[in-house]
This record gives sequence, C-alpha cells and structure tokens, in this order.
Amino acid sequence: MSQADAVVGGARAASPLWQLSLFRSEVTSVFRRWRTIALLGVLAAVPVLVGVAVKIETRGGGEAAGHDGAGPAFISQVTNNGLFLVFASLAATLPFFLPMAIGVVAGDSVAGEAHAGTLRYLLVAPAGRTRLLCAKYASTLVFCLAATLVVAVSALAVGALLFPLGDVTLISGTDVSFGEGLLRALAVAGVVALSLIGIAALGLFVSTLTNSGVAAMATTVGLLITVQIMDQFPQLHAVQPYLFPHYWLSFADLLRAPVYWDQLLDNARLQALYAAVFFSAAWARFTSRDVTS
Repeated sequence: MSQADAVVGGARAASPLWQLSLFRSEVTSVFRRWRTIALLGVLAAVPVLVGVAVKIETRGGGEAAGHDGAGPAFISQVTNNGLFLVFASLAATLPFFLPMAIGVVAGDSVAGEAHAGTLRYLLVAPAGRTRLLCAKYASTLVFCLAATLVVAVSALAVGALLFPLGDVTLISGTDVSFGEGLLRALAVAGVVALSLIGIAALGLFVSTLTNSGVAAMATTVGLLITVQIMDQFPQLHAVQPYLFPHYWLSFADLLRAPVYWDQLLDNARLQALYAAVFFSAAWARFTSRDVTS
C-alpha cells in the first residue's frame, strides 16, 4: 500500500459514517449467528416455564410460595399481577442464564474470528485495532440490552396471557398505576442490562488471550461461576462488595417508594470499574498481540 493510499484509508476509517458502518457490521455479525439466536430462544423460554409453573401450582386456588426479597417475592406476586412475571424472570435469569449468554458472545468476539481465520482480514481494513475492538465491545453491549429485553418482553407477554394485569403493589406496600409499573419494569430491564457490562468486558479480555473461541467462552463462564460461588461464602464478606455480581439483584430497589438508590449506584460504579479495567486490558493485549490467523 502506498503512503497516499494509507492516508486515504486512515481518513476513511476516521469518518463517522465508516465507523457506524463497522459497528453495524459487527452487530449484524453477532445476531445472524445461529448460536446467538439459540441463546435468545433459551432466554425467551425461561419466562414461559416460570409462568406455566406458577399457573399450574396455583390452579387449585393456592398461592405461589415466596417471601419478601428478590426473586421469591416476585414469584409470590405473579398470580395477582402478571407484570411481576417480568421481575421474577429477570431475577431468575440474572444470576446465571443472562451472564452466561453474554459470556458466550463476548468470549467468542475476538477468539472466534481468530479461530475462523478472519481476524487478520478484518485488520487489513483501515479500521485499526482500537476501532475494531471498540466495535466488538459495543456490539456485545447491544446484545446485553437485547437479551435483557427478550426476557422482559417474553415475560410481559406470558404474564398478560396467564395472569391478570392492573395496578401494581410495590414491595414497599405502595400502590401505583399499571403505567407506572410498566415504566418501572423498563427501568429494571435497563439496570439489569447495565449490570452485564462488567462480564462483557471480562469476556472480551479473555477473548483476546486465545485463538480458541470455545476456550474463551468456557473460561469466561467458568470465571462467572467461580465468582458467583465466592459471593455466597460469608467468610469472604470483605471482598464480596468488589465482585461484579454482588449488586446484581439491587434492581429490586426500583420497586420501592421511595426508590433506594444506594446499592443501585454502587452497582453502576462497580460495573463501570470492571468495564474500564478489563476493556483497557483487552485493548493492551489486542493492540500488541501478533495476529497470524
């Protein structure tokens, strides 16, 4: 490539339209894979299973088991208001199913391209490694939001089909309109999606360490399980506030009046820290590695 061609290519790569095209290409690449479609299908099926299970359990006039708190408390409210199936499904999928799906997509983002032999061809384009890595992380974040919305929309549809809808009784005992409850459900989905940006950055970093997509995905999911286990031991209480899943269920505080913001803000700060640290580590690795495949 001549010096003039390099200058033209660099100028084209720096243009907003070209960068938008790169981002759109990465998003399209993520969502057209059969593995991604299968993951979204599994996530959409979880609210169906939860809703049907609650419907069967309460068919005889009983009430679903539950107590105050995240997860079970939402299950106990589903029979009274189908909107609570959204909260119950997000609480059920957030500890494992949602982050596992994100780990699979993020872990495969760079390593999968290297394994398929397409990574070096992507780097031939004038995008540059930094822009390519940013596009891959941004497309993973889009999947975080899409996966969360798939769970929420599926739960809302199943909840409306199987259970009554109406005014929402928050877990603090305050009654709000269905419209406000729907807005809170949307806010909860946003907080859940935000909670996944840390694991997305971790998966991206792991993906830059290997040329095997399977190894990157397995390592990311393995780290997720390990950290989840660590978060359950009382003996590790000193380090637990620094583990990325520690505040995941803080979204329940959005269902109080007034909203409790402390843990929500702690969660946002913690996810931002993980995203900054591991994306920086991914950038340092990706921009310095020797890409041969």
